[in-house]
Amino acid sequence: MIAPRVAVDAVALESRAADLAKRSVKAQAKREGIELAIACVDLTTLEGKDSVGRVRSLCAKAVTPRPGWPGIPSVAAVCVYPNLVGTAKAALAGSPVRVASVATAFPSGLSSLAVRLADTEAALAAGADEIDMVIDRGAFLAGELRRVYDDVVAVKRLCGSVHLKVILETGELGSYDAIRSASDLALEAGADFIKTSTGKIGVNATMPAALAMCYAIRDFAERTGERRGLKIAGGVRTTKSALAYLVLVNETLGEAWLSPNRFRIGASALLDDLLMQLEKAQTGRYASIDDIPKD
Repeated sequence: MIAPRVAVDAVALESRAADLAKRSVKAQAKREGIELAIACVDLTTLEGKDSVGRVRSLCAKAVTPRPGWPGIPSVAAVCVYPNLVGTAKAALAGSPVRVASVATAFPSGLSSLAVRLADTEAALAAGADEIDMVIDRGAFLAGELRRVYDDVVAVKRLCGSVHLKVILETGELGSYDAIRSASDLALEAGADFIKTSTGKIGVNATMPAALAMCYAIRDFAERTGERRGLKIAGGVRTTKSALAYLVLVNETLGEAWLSPNRFRIGASALLDDLLMQLEKAQTGRYASIDDIPKD
């Protein structure tokens, strides 16, 4: 079922998002927030120059972000292209870190459904624990909502119990109404998570877009009793930004969403800043960048 369109008050949404972004997190709460953010990271490499060696190095950092520092959690997942899922799976064997794979002709989503399903099948066959799919934004913006809905249903059917994160590419959708509509559609079609962005365009995650998506998740949970997740991706590079998104999720959805099971941050550069800020919070001094493992 495709949910009816919900109108979004843009002024109220942006005002609320701005208020949440200003919240200050200090002392023990800040340390706990940084550790939670680390545990919610999908450590990502999605470049044309990705290699087996690069992915193995990234996986080592994902499992042990700061060697010699007890208590720092592993990240939630490593996110790679389908052809490198097997490499990541082997490198992460025996660890709690999951392997996520982009699929469905990432980042455009413009191949035929058969090609997008084959892309997904390849990732699953290689051992992916999670699939990050992209919707066909052209079809969505053309009003072909049933087509987009059916695409998500088809991919989720392939995934079965494997978690499906549906990327909306909010920076291309044009309005908060469209972001809310795409969120509702993806949730109704079976998305386990809805995700802001691919990280491959000029406008990626923003606080107002994430807030609109949170409202969709909240309303879906109230309507169905099912708690679905949120993934922020694209442009989240600082601890301040990561903590702001944690505040947004806590204030909008509640503590039940403050775990890797329901919240993720897709990022590559963010982890280094989180580690440096955590040492500052714990010791009063910043870590040297040379103390942090390279990926």
